[in-house]
Amino acid sequence: MFNLLAESTQTYLPFVDINPDTIVFTLINTLIIFLLYRFLLHNKVMAVMDKRRETINAEMDAAEAAKQEAEQVKAEYTEKLEQSNAQAEQIVAAAVKKASDREAEIIAEANQAAARMKQQAQESIELEKRRALNEVKDQISEVVVLAASKVCEKEISEEDNARLIDSFIVNVGKSEE
Repeated sequence: MFNLLAESTQTYLPFVDINPDTIVFTLINTLIIFLLYRFLLHNKVMAVMDKRRETINAEMDAAEAAKQEAEQVKAEYTEKLEQSNAQAEQIVAAAVKKASDREAEIIAEANQAAARMKQQAQESIELEKRRALNEVKDQISEVVVLAASKVCEKEISEEDNARLIDSFIVNVGKSEE
């Protein structure tokens, strides 16, 4: 059975051969490559790596600073937006108050104008009432004078006529009040 395994291994792995010389040669080559790398390239590769690390760290710091600046700008924007909203509310409140004050002023002016018109109408009515009363008194006095003339059948002088009219007007004014 062991022979069978050995035969099958040779048929399946014809290119695999373990040779101690090849192993030693490969180890020596690896050691030489490592030493060449270590003495010739390692410092340069590490310098490039350190430079790249510093660049990445600087970019990360710049990104963090930009993020903080963006947050600060956002906070300032938010504050200005709130101030603008507050100022807009104040402007609206002032406009509403001004409109309310103007409304009250217009209403007061309208009430005053209505009171003046009412007063003027009352004065006009009173004046027309006096005119009508005077006209009635004049007409009554003429009628009284005519009636008195006829009753007395004498002619009354203008002085007597004026006295009678004045007396009548005084008495008529007192009796109506």
